[in-house]
Amino acid sequence: MTVAALSPARPRVARNPWLVAVIVVVPAFMEVLDTTIALVALRYIAGGLSAAADDAEWVITSYLAANAFILPITGWLSAHLGRRNYFLASIAIFTFSSLLSGLAGSLGQLILFRVIQGLAGGGLQPGSQAVLLDAFPRERQGVAMTLFGLAVLIAPVVGPTLGGWITDTYNWRWVFLINVPVGLLAFGGCYTLLRDPDYLVAQRTELRKQPFHFDSIGLSLLAIVMVSWEVMLSKGQEWDWLADPFWRVQMLAIFFGAGLVALIFWELRHRNPVVNFRVLGERNLAACCIMTFCAYIALYASTKSMLGLLQSLFGYDALSTGLVMSPAGIAAVLAMPIVGRLLGLRTDARWLIAAGLLIMAAGNYWMSQLNLNISPGQAVWPRVVVVAGLAVFFAPANVAAYLYTPLALRGAAIGLASLLRNEGGSVGVSLSQTFQERRDQFHVLRLGEYLDPFNAAVSGFLARAQTFFVQQTGDPAASHQLAVRQLENLRQQQASSLAYFDTFWMMAVLTLMVTFAVLFMKRSVAEKGGHAGPE
Repeated sequence: MTVAALSPARPRVARNPWLVAVIVVVPAFMEVLDTTIALVALRYIAGGLSAAADDAEWVITSYLAANAFILPITGWLSAHLGRRNYFLASIAIFTFSSLLSGLAGSLGQLILFRVIQGLAGGGLQPGSQAVLLDAFPRERQGVAMTLFGLAVLIAPVVGPTLGGWITDTYNWRWVFLINVPVGLLAFGGCYTLLRDPDYLVAQRTELRKQPFHFDSIGLSLLAIVMVSWEVMLSKGQEWDWLADPFWRVQMLAIFFGAGLVALIFWELRHRNPVVNFRVLGERNLAACCIMTFCAYIALYASTKSMLGLLQSLFGYDALSTGLVMSPAGIAAVLAMPIVGRLLGLRTDARWLIAAGLLIMAAGNYWMSQLNLNISPGQAVWPRVVVVAGLAVFFAPANVAAYLYTPLALRGAAIGLASLLRNEGGSVGVSLSQTFQERRDQFHVLRLGEYLDPFNAAVSGFLARAQTFFVQQTGDPAASHQLAVRQLENLRQQQASSLAYFDTFWMMAVLTLMVTFAVLFMKRSVAEKGGHAGPE
């Protein structure tokens, strides 16, 4: 028996659910992988296309903005186009735009193709998740979410490693071209195996009988909100946030705030909204969305900080950094089947959710206690704990989120939950960058308070360093300057490391605090063939 009871009757399934599961997780894995695999290749892209390194960041920003725009309306698109049709179209366009991205001749072309890729990729995660929920009977839906979790958790973990290996071994273009054979395989498999369940066929038939009312105002407001949000997150620290002298960030913040208020007001009053916010009135879904948003902030912030720590202070190249980060994926592979089994034994999902968040908090706290004298192995294990905690959290959160959601609103609910999951990652990357730079400045100033000639430790270090450099150069004056420079480098290195460790500590506090959201959830256990348990 499992945790979820998501439909009054098992949807019609035309093929073996395990075959369906294997084929639909492939495009979801491909799409999530594409959000991280290009990160390590940005400087190579800039060099290959004769562009500035800062401009190359638009390759990531454009993809995330397009992806965020499409995610909330995937439920509406699936209902009107048919889920199978929309899912197949998303795979086809994503694959073709990946080919165009790999063949791009300029940065402008690449950004345009990445926008198309992001718009198509937005339908892959919600589509895959919805198909899995329908393909398995209710007593096996915990297993379905475990399979989905393996795809979306492992992809961002292996992305930097795979991207670094491809870039170093072949060419940055293969970061995008690798999607082409995988996409063709996924399209062929999904075209053969997928069929829309009866309730979606009936829903689409009913929609065709009604007058078509397209929510163009809601779609326009959504575009303003998501583009402003993504650009603000990506460029905020570079433009100095609200201190931006050109008022770019301030204007983006105004557009985002005003647009969000107008979007919510309009969509709650519209009879056929393109984004259905009413689904968030169910408190299990709302609580799980908040926890997932914060969990992905913690995951991506700690990932970004660990990447920076290893590459900037330890001097690892892209492939070596990936080899340190990748073993965490093994923890997810091992943890998620155990979680699926516990869900099958009717364990209340709330306690698994809380356990996962607490494990994540412990892993981030462990990382905050590291120092610059660690070996690669000592950096691996805290990361393993963080990803294992997310693996314990992910499947129960996805099962509990839709437990009390009406079947007709499931598509809208999955779209909003997927949006918040992705946006948590965007916020985590932006937050870690901002926090690291601000704390770096703080620690440089604090360490500088004690670096003066009256400090015996400073005087002793300078004397030893100057003696060493005199032996190398034979010039006392130059040796003194080299010794001072060495002391300054050590101060900057120590300040940077403390800033990274502060970020880990902040993520530990965040995951610990959001654990209390479990207290507001309904009981998340269901009998086989029955309905959700009582509150």
